Amino acid sequence: MAPKQPKGEYIETDTGNKVSRRSLISGTQNIILGGRTVIQADVIIRGDLSRTLPSNPAPSGSAPAASNHVAVAIGRYSFISTGSILRPSAKLHRGVYSYLPLKIGDNVFVGPGCIVEAASIGNNVWIGKGAVLGKMVIVKDGVKILEGAVVPAGMVVGVGSVVAGKPARVVGEVGVGWEGVNGRELWKNTTG
Repeated sequence: MAPKQPKGEYIETDTGNKVSRRSLISGTQNIILGGRTVIQADVIIRGDLSRTLPSNPAPSGSAPAASNHVAVAIGRYSFISTGSILRPSAKLHRGVYSYLPLKIGDNVFVGPGCIVEAASIGNNVWIGKGAVLGKMVIVKDGVKILEGAVVPAGMVVGVGSVVAGKPARVVGEVGVGWEGVNGRELWKNTTG
């Protein structure tokens, strides 16, 4: 019998995603990884916090309605650093406590120790170490959130903004030469 190959740090999926064996991912059936995404050690992704819809029976003679239970969707070439937490936003609507999906775009870098509870993060976004994105935050494309920023609940960060502070506010623009995150290089340099 041949000896078993040693297990590496990362599990690589068919679509090229690299997920650390030491990450904690709950509710995997409710998480979509776009491809070539890296999830480092000690990352927590809460896919188990998915939207709860009222159970309305389908009318007789019709097919049951397809339910969308995606809790977290992460785009291509995104990089989630060590110790970060991703969880969907929640809100109370008509007496029902429900979770809304967290959508992360392509080429997004989430720094170490971040807490992300936003509704949407656009493409080419850089989130610095220890940043906190509150409930229902919307981050547009090409944004740079600096280290330690605390983005308050419900804030909308415009295209090309630089955000910093506690509470966070727009402190500038990224500039003409900033190309955002090179997720392809981050993915290539991650070995398992």
